[in-house]
Amino acid sequence: MTKLDLLAFAAHPDDVELACAGTIAIHTAMGKKVGIVDLTRGELGTRGTPELREEEAQKASEILKIHYRANLGFADGFFSIDKDHLLPVIQQIRACQPQVILANAIEDRHIDHPKGAKLVHEAAFLAGLAKIETYDTEGNLQAPWRPAQMYHYIQDRWIQPHLLIEVNHVWQQRMDAVKAFKSQFYDPESDQPETPISSKDFWEFLEARARNFGRLINVSLAEGFTKATPIGVTNLFETTLL
Repeated sequence: MTKLDLLAFAAHPDDVELACAGTIAIHTAMGKKVGIVDLTRGELGTRGTPELREEEAQKASEILKIHYRANLGFADGFFSIDKDHLLPVIQQIRACQPQVILANAIEDRHIDHPKGAKLVHEAAFLAGLAKIETYDTEGNLQAPWRPAQMYHYIQDRWIQPHLLIEVNHVWQQRMDAVKAFKSQFYDPESDQPETPISSKDFWEFLEARARNFGRLINVSLAEGFTKATPIGVTNLFETTLL
């Protein structure tokens, strides 16, 4: 497996695209190796099927030009924070050895989002403990690995961000990645039940949220993240004040 610079985890296929596809696009354009790991297949979703969402995830991956995508196949809605679910996440972290991890929102409308956030947060810590043994796909013992940084992207509910990333110049690419999951979103010809994210005004919400975040740093569009620990720099000139 290719070593990655950034690894984003998602409770469901489309979580990453909806919340931080712009950030992903920025980093792949920088030449960073980026991957996404979906925890579930989203099989409880009202619209579409797991098979269709897998196809949509592949299309979104191509749009974002990421280097790796996996699905752990946990039970949508019912996965737990326990050893059986922590170990596969630890295996992914150790296999990819990312410097930065992105994970679900720490609180949100969907119960899987904060649960996924906590699961990945705990796994990222445990992945650094040498006495926890995990093995790669060829049966080789994996070395411990702990990412240098971990951030939680912000999803449906408002959370005060700790970090904002301008996404003006990748907005179209970002939205193309979101719209790759066409089974989940507005389609005037669809006869499937409406959901909180399938209405026409949901597109307006996505842009309004990005404009709200952007206004906080004096740009047009931005994506927001939180962090469990303080963001540290060696001097005040390392940060860009917008």
